[in-house]
Amino acid sequence: MARKSAAPKRKAGPGALNGFKPRTLTEIAKLLGAELVGPGGTLITGICGIKEARPGDVTFVANSKYLSLIDQTRASAVITSLEIRRASKPILRTENPSLAFSKLIALLAPRELKRPQGVSPKAVVAKGVHLGAAVAIQPFAVIEEGAAIGDRTIVMSGCYVGHGAVIGNDCLLYPNVSIRESVEIGHRVIVHSGTVIGSDGFGFVSVKGTHHKIPQIGTVVIEDDVEIGANVTIDRARFGRTVVGQGTKIDNLVQIAHNVVTGKNCLLVAQTGISGSSVLGNNVVLAGQAGVVGHVTIGDNVMVGAQSGVTKSVPANTNVLGFPAKPLAHAKKVYAVGQRLPELYREVKALKKRIQDLEEESGSRKPRAVR
Repeated sequence: MARKSAAPKRKAGPGALNGFKPRTLTEIAKLLGAELVGPGGTLITGICGIKEARPGDVTFVANSKYLSLIDQTRASAVITSLEIRRASKPILRTENPSLAFSKLIALLAPRELKRPQGVSPKAVVAKGVHLGAAVAIQPFAVIEEGAAIGDRTIVMSGCYVGHGAVIGNDCLLYPNVSIRESVEIGHRVIVHSGTVIGSDGFGFVSVKGTHHKIPQIGTVVIEDDVEIGANVTIDRARFGRTVVGQGTKIDNLVQIAHNVVTGKNCLLVAQTGISGSSVLGNNVVLAGQAGVVGHVTIGDNVMVGAQSGVTKSVPANTNVLGFPAKPLAHAKKVYAVGQRLPELYREVKALKKRIQDLEEESGSRKPRAVR
């Protein structure tokens, strides 16, 4: 007789998260410091985006253009901004819905990362390497002579830490990260897979068609609380330091050239490229695929729009867009006119034809006799 197989387990909904403990809306409001509008006894069993949410989930709306989704979502409750006062379902009013939602996930469904323990015998750690307390180094990582790794830092499989490199406390290097020689990394820095920090800057002198390499003898300094995405390249300085400022967050596939200095709390989005010796102030945002030429300065609080090309220095507290990057209001007018180019072309063509017809008509008339 054939043995019956066990019934397949039902897949969890999109809002189901490991370790999530159901809470009432009253409890969640207290955790977030939010104002609850609606029944506090509603039980929340999951967290999800507004379009994918199911009954039992809590979701959020941070952008005003999605406010109509509050009445459409199947979620049992919505975290909103203070401007929303009433809705067809319970709401949690907060100053920053996106931040509150992130805080809720961290509190109720923390990401489970199984922390490696100790130094694997399959790792290669040179003599003279300084290892802090509770350091974890996974198999096939290589730590060169003279390097120093701070307390509780994790170096995952396949990572390379060059000679004389210094990594601070509580850092996390995901698999296959390369930290080249003499690079300095601060505390609480996260580096994702495939990133190379301290590769040679792109420097050559061309003589009679031959490109001669310029030695790149500087270093890279990554300050505290920086997060660097996957497959990012940060070049060492020709002389001195390439610097990534404290609290800066770098998306995947970003290129930072030699001697670039970024200020604190910058956001560099995917496929951004910054050419050599450019300086970014604090809180600068470079949106996706933005490009910055070398030797320019971008002031504090500047936002550079997606696919923009910065060809000259940008003053502080400015939003720019386009190529070459222009002040946002002017760029919008340029784009608006650009959308009408086919229509304008037809109008100009018609006007040229009308002028030509008038000229031909005028030329065919005989001049009147003068009396």
